[in-house]
Amino acid sequence: MATQDKQPQAKEKPQKQKEESPKKHSMRHEDEHEEVLVRVAGYDIPGSKNLFAGLTRIKGVGWFISNAVCLKLGFSRDKKVSELTKEEIQKIEQFLKNPDIRDHMKNRQKDEETGETNHYIGADLEMKKDFDIRRMKKIRSYKGIRHTSGQPVRGQRTRSHFRKKGQLVSVKKKKDGK
Repeated sequence: MATQDKQPQAKEKPQKQKEESPKKHSMRHEDEHEEVLVRVAGYDIPGSKNLFAGLTRIKGVGWFISNAVCLKLGFSRDKKVSELTKEEIQKIEQFLKNPDIRDHMKNRQKDEETGETNHYIGADLEMKKDFDIRRMKKIRSYKGIRHTSGQPVRGQRTRSHFRKKGQLVSVKKKKDGK
């Protein structure tokens, strides 16, 4: 009888393993799933995002501009980025280079050099920002001085924040004059 008890147990173990193996296989399948990236205006946008949220990944494009792109070009805001065709991507890039929106929505109003109102995205926006900071440092404005010293520029408190990593600020004890 002892041999008969061992045989049913041996049959039960392979059944349990067969039940567990599909679960493991499905988890492996999920791990192998790769995200589709779509390149728009020099930025990689995950294909699973909605067009409305995905466009905000581009530097210089916020929610306001993203909504304007969807409305002006006639795209659904809920459309997935991975569903865009090459022609639609070109339309979006063309719109972002020269947006047909009101001046108050643009990020560069009354430029210091040209006096025009433009909207910049990506590397152009970063370059303009760097030139502005250099100009403020050069003319020694208050904001320029704050930039050079590494202090907050827009009026934030400095007592407990804005300490750079690596700089240890400690309180020194007074030595007794004995």
